[in-house]
Amino acid sequence: MRRDVSAIVVNLNGLPYLERCLESVEGCERIVVDHGSTDGSIALVRERFADVRLIEQQNLGMGAGNNAGMRVASGRYFLLLNSDAWMAPGAVEALVHFADTHPEAAVIGPRLRYPDGSLQRSVRAFPTLWRLATEYLFVRKLAPHTDLLNPLYVGGFDHDETRPVDWVSAACLFVRREATDEVGLLDEAFFMFSEETDWCYRFRQAGWSVFFYPEAETVHVGGATHRGTLFRENLRGHLRYFAKHHGLAEAERARRLLLIGCRIRAVLYKARRTMYRDGARWLASGSVTSLLGSPR
Repeated sequence: MRRDVSAIVVNLNGLPYLERCLESVEGCERIVVDHGSTDGSIALVRERFADVRLIEQQNLGMGAGNNAGMRVASGRYFLLLNSDAWMAPGAVEALVHFADTHPEAAVIGPRLRYPDGSLQRSVRAFPTLWRLATEYLFVRKLAPHTDLLNPLYVGGFDHDETRPVDWVSAACLFVRREATDEVGLLDEAFFMFSEETDWCYRFRQAGWSVFFYPEAETVHVGGATHRGTLFRENLRGHLRYFAKHHGLAEAERARRLLLIGCRIRAVLYKARRTMYRDGARWLASGSVTSLLGSPR
């Protein structure tokens, strides 16, 4: 068993995929943080994975769940893996090798693929008002494969080469313990969404690097546990990031931009009209300060 990697899986009713997830990191120290599953996940872990450390706690968000796992982990690297994701053969070894030969790397993101084998774009740029506008006001639709009009999703990058990036999707993050000892763990004020954006920003500000590394691959179903029901938390994550790193005035500008975007989408997207209307109502209900303090 390799004890230099601690694989941490935050789980909430992830039974359809959890077994495959844990099998893919066999040989690592494995830690499951469960947030109140009622689908038999806990029984599966206890019956099938005797060596897995199981932590049961109140659901305080993905950041809090991953932090709980990292606090008890013993590895020099943390592998944060969604419960609806699993590592391809040899991926963990590839990530260890890359991290060992790139001591400046705090975070490494592997290439993500959907279960059908297609690419799941996972490289992102740090949010700015312009970058949010290209997404929420449909600007990126004009030229989705360019960095100019699709900068938030780094549209000009084909995910085919190793490169330093702003941040990578939290579906799978390979993180150096030494870097977290310096910068700190995830900010638990982010319940879900944007917590990895904030973390990577803090690593970058402290002089560490974040890498995308396509030689390691992870399969990620995507949205399996929350099933797209946390759109308001996505919006709140944007606002919290702007307020934390750019100030309340810029966060208010972001709130107004997101409000316009949600209202437009509520008209154009019939299938998701309720979701966008709810998001728009929430964004219109108060200032950034009040929204960040409002109940989930």
